[in-house]
Amino acid sequence: MREVSYYPGCSLHGTAREYDESIQAVASLLHIRLHELENWTCCGASSAHCTDEALALALAARNLAIAERSDRELLVPCVACYHRFKVVEREAKEHPQNRTILYRGNVSIRYALDFFCEGSTLEELKTKLVKPLTGLKAVCYYGCLTVRPPKLTSIEDYENPQHMDRLLEVLGAEVLPWSYKTDCCGASLVVTRTDLVRKLSQRLLSMAREAEADCIVTGCTMCQANLDTRQEGLKRDAGGKFNLPVLYFTELIGLALGHKDVKKWLSRHITDPVRVLRAKGLV
Repeated sequence: MREVSYYPGCSLHGTAREYDESIQAVASLLHIRLHELENWTCCGASSAHCTDEALALALAARNLAIAERSDRELLVPCVACYHRFKVVEREAKEHPQNRTILYRGNVSIRYALDFFCEGSTLEELKTKLVKPLTGLKAVCYYGCLTVRPPKLTSIEDYENPQHMDRLLEVLGAEVLPWSYKTDCCGASLVVTRTDLVRKLSQRLLSMAREAEADCIVTGCTMCQANLDTRQEGLKRDAGGKFNLPVLYFTELIGLALGHKDVKKWLSRHITDPVRVLRAKGLV
């Protein structure tokens, strides 16, 4: 049994509950025990650093200091949280005299997508497939924070990442090539610059439709929310309805491994994924 610390972050206890539940379910199937951090608090993503940099560092550092009490690696599903943790990690190592940072830099911080795309995990998934995703055409949407800046993420192929592509291929899906896998969706500008979010989301959805994808797959809660919830409102500007499910990669792992709660996760999506998956004989 692999023992891993777990920081769900605010979104996974709210609007992204299906992501939280599918991560925990998949971890269990892969014999990974998640230890949720005791008394964790908001890390400040994605607005604290825009208003008070010292506070932003302190909020994230507090959670990392809790994780540092054990020798386990820390699994972080939300890419915004992951980004803030990596910023604090760099600050702790480059400026150890900074009294705002209560964290010493001794925790291995793992973004969930990277964690589940490890070679050993992919090999284990091959042996556990119950329902390969045969016939499902997907585009992988990494988003911008997942891979950038590379000095923080350590992703070498940040312009054209491939690790989620390899994961979906192991699960049996057909991964379609497209040029928008690391473009921005507008992220947390959804309230302050809704116009930009609408424009960026429409472009991504239009390009996924042009690629003839059945679905978009992501690991970012903000990307998922922007692309999933805006399709109805964008149909006039786009010249027709999209109907493109936006799925978390962990939901597809759970589906391919035959987990019993898949339909519960899928029921929380705004753009219904069941229709597409049923047409493919997957649910």
